[in-house]
Amino acid sequence: MIEQTTSWPSVRPEVVAEVVAGLSARLQKRLDGAAAKLAERPVVRSGDEWRVEVDEETVLVLHAPGGVLADPSDVRCGCLLAPACGHRAAAVTLCPLAEAAEAAEAAEAAEPAEAPVAPEPETPPATAADDDTLTPPEHAAAQHLHRAACTVLAAGVSGAGAVAQAELLRAAHRARLAGLYRPAAAAVAVATRVRAARSGAPDHRLAGLVAGLRELLTLTRRLTAGPGPVVELRGTARQAYGEAGGLRLYGLFAEPVLTATHAGVLSWAVDADGRLSTVSEVLPHGDPAAAAPQAVGAGNRAVRLGDALLSHREFTRAGLAVQGATRSASGRLGAGAAVRAVRATGTAWTAEPAAALWAEPVAAQVARALAAEALPYETRPAGSDLLFLDVTLLGPAAYGPGGAPQLLARCGEDGPVVELRAAHDHPGLAHRANLALLATAPGLRLRVIGRLERAARPELRLLAVGTPPGEPAPGAPALTLPADRAGRVNLGLERLQAADVTTTSTPTTTPDLPEGQPLDPPVHLLGRRVEQTVTTGRNALAPSAGTTAADAARLRAAGLATAADLLDALRAAATDHRRDVFGRVIPDDHEAFTTAWLAATTYTEELAAALCLAAWGPSEP
Repeated sequence: MIEQTTSWPSVRPEVVAEVVAGLSARLQKRLDGAAAKLAERPVVRSGDEWRVEVDEETVLVLHAPGGVLADPSDVRCGCLLAPACGHRAAAVTLCPLAEAAEAAEAAEAAEPAEAPVAPEPETPPATAADDDTLTPPEHAAAQHLHRAACTVLAAGVSGAGAVAQAELLRAAHRARLAGLYRPAAAAVAVATRVRAARSGAPDHRLAGLVAGLRELLTLTRRLTAGPGPVVELRGTARQAYGEAGGLRLYGLFAEPVLTATHAGVLSWAVDADGRLSTVSEVLPHGDPAAAAPQAVGAGNRAVRLGDALLSHREFTRAGLAVQGATRSASGRLGAGAAVRAVRATGTAWTAEPAAALWAEPVAAQVARALAAEALPYETRPAGSDLLFLDVTLLGPAAYGPGGAPQLLARCGEDGPVVELRAAHDHPGLAHRANLALLATAPGLRLRVIGRLERAARPELRLLAVGTPPGEPAPGAPALTLPADRAGRVNLGLERLQAADVTTTSTPTTTPDLPEGQPLDPPVHLLGRRVEQTVTTGRNALAPSAGTTAADAARLRAAGLATAADLLDALRAAATDHRRDVFGRVIPDDHEAFTTAWLAATTYTEELAAALCLAAWGPSEP
């Protein structure tokens, strides 16, 4: 069937690197412009082929079995310069990266969804997994990747065009062939985020790009710094599953997964030992407009685990008895042929083993979530960033910077006041509508599951809500759900109705907030320079001497002398250019600037974690 589409097939990163490397220097300089023009041309898909009429005489054909361009020969152009033409390079520049699916899904969900796993490299890695020293090929690959990442940082989003991205992907492919899987995956994720930033994609988040560059540069710096433990830094080619034997699983909740290329659902369960596990149903989507309905509809699809005959929504309120189970270090359940599973009864959130999740002190939960961020993603325990809280809604009130109205809640009887936020802002999902309905019921007690938002004030992205233990106070609002909801609601997949929340006729009042809330320390003065570098590049810091000096003075006045010193060092490194006898800037390797930027972003990262932990209250004695 022939259809006109707005989407392009995915492409393997090494294909992008090879096709762009085949261009002449003249065509490489014009590549970004060529890609912008090609993006305006209509794309027609017929089976596994995408066709683009570049002009009246030239047709570009992309052969992508399974929706993935896996070889440079799969991109064919009818122009006279082919195969070393700008049309082929522009096309692969516009295609989303095939290995970016898991990285993008990780920004939306705590665990990666079931996406196709990249094939093993054709050349075996030149190292042993238990060797704690780098081999010469590994060291050379790490240095190449580090130089490419430094170039992207110094150029910024505005300057990191298709050629710089291709060089980063070429270095990533070399690292993968050498067995450095973790830094290679981090580089592909950075390239994907740079593409999203340059194209103005709605899922672009500057904070995510900053975090990605920080991780990539930290990994390559540690790998190239000299002798030291490197086993953890290498990572693995694919996620390993271990034997888990018999498992009794109790469904907790499900959340939609929505990215630029994939959509589906991720379901969470707890076993008898209190460990969290995940099972997912995520597939590529060809049309962004259909992505949200696909994610919501995936909740009605069968759980792919043995012979279980229940949907993901049903699983959140039921259970599974599994034999021959396999599970990864991050809690993902395997769906191998030997796995057997039958439907079983579920458990209420107020009963064991689920109730134990809410018994952990709030401060301990926050500390656990913050500590898990430092772990490699593939070994991070499932649900490490989830919080399980009992809260009382206070209603909407002005809160935080700007004083914009936010839905506030109090943890427990006298715990911190928490800002409740939608887990996803897409209008096709139910998050925002459900949050608006909950805002009409101040005084409502809820048992909630959310994802920690690291901020100087307590913030939580709501994923699911349910009825708390005990009976509501007379006349107080209550959650009155139908029996088939089992006392809980998946906020991204199911819509609350007005009848589900009984409210009182008492007029709502502005909630009482703690008096004397401390002002946020002005660490944002350093953080915005860190972000400015990523957005506009190293040279953007040069003209800001006066502003930087004023910001440094404010930081010192607030007692943040280290932040002030780091800001001064960042600007000094940005402007420290060697010049030739004619006064022209001599290009350098950006190593000194990268070191200053890494120090600044690591400081802001650690301080943000400390402020977040302090905002949620002291640890239990």
